[in-house]
Amino acid sequence: MEWVRGKKIGHGSFAAVSLARPTTTSTSLPSLIAVKSCGVSHSDSLKNERVILEELRDCNEIIKCYGDSVTLENGQRLYNVALEYASGGDLSTKVKNSGSLKMSENEVKKYTNSILKGVEFIHKNGFVHCDIKMQNILLASENGKEVAKIADFGLAKRVVDTEDVNSKYEIRGTPMYMAPETVITGEQEFASDIWAVGCLVTEMITGNPVWNCSDVSALLMKIGAGSEIPEIPGKLSDAGKDFLAKCFIKDSKKRWTAEMLLDHEFLNNVSYDEEVENQASPRDIFDFPDWESEQSCSSISPESSPESVIAPAMRLGQLLTDQKPNWSVNNSWVKVR
Repeated sequence: MEWVRGKKIGHGSFAAVSLARPTTTSTSLPSLIAVKSCGVSHSDSLKNERVILEELRDCNEIIKCYGDSVTLENGQRLYNVALEYASGGDLSTKVKNSGSLKMSENEVKKYTNSILKGVEFIHKNGFVHCDIKMQNILLASENGKEVAKIADFGLAKRVVDTEDVNSKYEIRGTPMYMAPETVITGEQEFASDIWAVGCLVTEMITGNPVWNCSDVSALLMKIGAGSEIPEIPGKLSDAGKDFLAKCFIKDSKKRWTAEMLLDHEFLNNVSYDEEVENQASPRDIFDFPDWESEQSCSSISPESSPESVIAPAMRLGQLLTDQKPNWSVNNSWVKVR
């Protein structure tokens, strides 16, 4: 697949993400994609991500992969992976933008349901994500509804029945979301992802990290050696509190699985119409952030950003004319009542 790189929309420790437009004609390709790129010399993590995404391509709750390529840009050889573009950004940004309003419990249920479906599929295919967190959950629009999709599989690994010491103690992921068994013994299997899901759900509800600890060493001691678990939000329903309690069981062998959690009463009766009902009315004729013209996906060139579109106010201005209306002409009037 060939594509034209647009503006940079994100970056991590080893890779940068750009918006891009495919130039290959195909009905299966969207008009916009995201391209994740890094130098060829340090592309092992990104190559690992592409291989895993290819194996998980049949799950709608996981970001899609459209292939890889190597390009020469500004004298540097880059390894690129073409990915599904999630226009809603990541879940962390959405929670921050919610401010004091926080997310409703139904909204939390909706995202949690999607995330767990993705986690269940990952586990059934023999993988552990190892870095489930807010920043790695992307929001995409499908059939007019916002859905959550799991992304960033650079640290993911396949679970194997082996006693290999090197892999056993290779800790991956973000400390704030690490499970007790990961900190204590380096064990990182399916149950570790479930602990991280519990942390993520708690953060969606409160808008704050689950642990109030800025020092990494102290944080790891708290998670591994301490007896406490993340505080379960008091304003949550009884079903929600029980759901989180099942995620935060210290003994990883007794912790609930993704499949079990999907059947939990907390995720029953999720409404997917809430976001439409709760949308604020526009304050004026220009207050439509999602209003786009057909030019949105056709005005991209190598010199311009894929997001270089004409503003709504300018488009309306192009409709203005100096010609005065002639009210005496009646053959063009349409009878409406």
